Amino acid sequence: MAVLASSKSELKRKQKQEKKSKSGGFESLKLSPNVYRGIKRKGYQVPTPIQRKSMPLILAGNDVVAMARTGSGKTAAFLIPMLEKLQQHVPQAGVRALILSCSRELAIQTLKFAKELGRFTDLRISLLVGGDSMESQFEELAQNPDIIIATPGRLMHHLSEIDDMSLRTVEYVVFDEADQLFEKGFAEQLYKILSQLNENRQTLLFSATLPGALAEFAKAGLRDPQLVRLDLEMKISPDLKLTFLTLRQEEKYAALLYLIREHISSDQQTLVFVSTKYHVEFLSILCREEGIEPSVCYGDMDQDARKIHVSRFRARKTMLLIVTDVAARGIDIPLLDNVINLDFPAKPKLFVHRVGRAARAGRTGAAFSLVTSEDVPYLLDLHLFLSKPIRAAPTEEEVLQDMDGAMSTVDQAVANGETVYGRFPQTVIDLLSDRVREIIDSSAELSALQRPCTKAFKLYAKTKAKPSRESIKRLKDLSREGLHPVFWNLLGGNELTALAFSERLKAFRPKQTILEAEGEAAKSKHQSDQWVDVMRKKRAIHEEVINKVHQQRSTENVRKEVLTENNSSMGEEMQVSGSKRKKPKSFKDEEYFISSVPTNRHFEAGLSVRANQGLESNRLEAAVLDLVADDSGGLVKQKSAYHWDKRSKKYIKLNNGERVTASGKVKTEGGAKVKAKKTGIYKKWKERSHSKVSLKGDANDGNGEDSRSFAGAPGVQGNNRRFRGGQKRHSIANANVRSEIKDIEQVRKERQKKANRISHMKSKSKKGKKFNKNGKRGRTK
Repeated sequence: MAVLASSKSELKRKQKQEKKSKSGGFESLKLSPNVYRGIKRKGYQVPTPIQRKSMPLILAGNDVVAMARTGSGKTAAFLIPMLEKLQQHVPQAGVRALILSCSRELAIQTLKFAKELGRFTDLRISLLVGGDSMESQFEELAQNPDIIIATPGRLMHHLSEIDDMSLRTVEYVVFDEADQLFEKGFAEQLYKILSQLNENRQTLLFSATLPGALAEFAKAGLRDPQLVRLDLEMKISPDLKLTFLTLRQEEKYAALLYLIREHISSDQQTLVFVSTKYHVEFLSILCREEGIEPSVCYGDMDQDARKIHVSRFRARKTMLLIVTDVAARGIDIPLLDNVINLDFPAKPKLFVHRVGRAARAGRTGAAFSLVTSEDVPYLLDLHLFLSKPIRAAPTEEEVLQDMDGAMSTVDQAVANGETVYGRFPQTVIDLLSDRVREIIDSSAELSALQRPCTKAFKLYAKTKAKPSRESIKRLKDLSREGLHPVFWNLLGGNELTALAFSERLKAFRPKQTILEAEGEAAKSKHQSDQWVDVMRKKRAIHEEVINKVHQQRSTENVRKEVLTENNSSMGEEMQVSGSKRKKPKSFKDEEYFISSVPTNRHFEAGLSVRANQGLESNRLEAAVLDLVADDSGGLVKQKSAYHWDKRSKKYIKLNNGERVTASGKVKTEGGAKVKAKKTGIYKKWKERSHSKVSLKGDANDGNGEDSRSFAGAPGVQGNNRRFRGGQKRHSIANANVRSEIKDIEQVRKERQKKANRISHMKSKSKKGKKFNKNGKRGRTK
């Protein structure tokens, strides 16, 4: 009976464990007891989406590029597999894991996190960041740490200072917030560190976005990386309503105020994207003058101020958040209603990145984009990327002739997936433009900011990517757009009539020149004008040529219409240049033929960086997103992509404005560049402390234990701490006292010192015998 009961309990235990392994929680990862215990003590119950997707791949030994927003649990996603891989302290192995952080604060935060998760392991961690004493870091490295958490500048300083330091034993490398590492100019150090690592390492790259330079780095440093992406949606949500409004550049502020005050409900939150940080400040003051309290966020903003502004917006204390692309990278607002693109993005991916923040989790949303005449080619590029047709809104005359017909045409186009773009109503803009001008004239701050905004926008226009040539060519074929349909119900019939008249006035071309008109007036008054005769003679000569040009243009327009109609009907005859020919019959049987090219190839090609390449599940090219800088320094850096190198006598590609060459300089966390040369600090410390840093895995005694190491847990000297809820940890007595056993080098040095001291005393005694007190030769009496 006892055997039967034990077998039943064993079966129940196995069933329970299998159920947990299929649950998708931390139990399914089959972690070791010490690591799992640390996770539970930390308070984690269920993995976050980025952890659930990335940790199985990392534990399987794959190189991974993981993309997710700040605060999504990326740190635990690489720390937990690291602890599982290393398990326990091995003195002979040297450094086995390396984590590179972009700032001192992030490195300290990662260290604290690693200690909490690895509290039940005896792994040792060393922190190498700027601002701390080099001697104290030498002491930490002398204890043979298993893990190094470092900033690139300080790690390079140690590598140049210590001859015995090697990274060949590293098995696990993490580039945390890799996009920030490249933005801060650490590209050169990262390539140098990469060259000193073992080829059989496992490399992980965690980032919020993936710039082009970072993608190239990933290709060079990672082997067949698996891409885990939770940063943005690949497609625009069908619940998101897109509205494209054309206007002039100087009318944008008035249009924005109208949308915020009149068109968008007061209980909806709105995110406004602008080009530079100067525009953020300008709009912030402008909105306050109008009684609208906004939150702001841009790249150079103080971190505490940024947190305060974003937290106020999340708490719905403010309903408007004005940001740049750089600042919006790490912001996640789950209940966002509207997005306004004050400055249209130059890249389709950037547009998807912006508007993808609205209409999430089954909610509906709206995205308003203000488009100038210079932005229309970018709008065409966007719709090629999205594989969506685009058409201009019906003109005011067409709307006045048949309001219901025009409305049904627009509704049918939207139902078919087409995008309808149109003009912003001029009457609304004229009223608000005067109001904006009054506010700017009465505010000293706004008047002072106008000049920096103008200069910054000119630089932004120069540095942003150019539209495709095809879109520039298509721009000439576009018909003139009418008023956008969203404003038809807001404006009365009289206003539509006035707009139609103003549009006819813009298109009016007089049949007579001003000289001929004046001549007719003079003729009616029975006066003679010599210029009238001149113009009559000129018209008689050139009128035939003018008529031919008009006739040719009208013929071309008719031909285009005929070609368009004929192309739309598949089986009909095509008329090209006056000759008729039948379309050749296709050999494909539509019922059975399976094409090698997928039907959605245009969309897939649009997602890839290079033309004629599709998107695969783990292709890095599909995730590349280069954000435009929002400050003057960053814009200037992006303006020049190449630098002339005098030594090699060739152009070198810049990486975010930084030269990726062997310049011999190290960039610190503060941005200062210092020469990476030996200062002798390590040599002096070694002589003074009689110790030696060796990260090659050979600093151990004959028993396989490090005689100079501490018995405690990660990076804590003399760690005699008590585990919470556990038993007291037994520590080795006098573990932090320097060993009295001398190595060969110390014995040799002491013998040399003793020999030098004896020779010095002998020379002094000889000198004393040679001269007496009076300086005369002979013995002293």
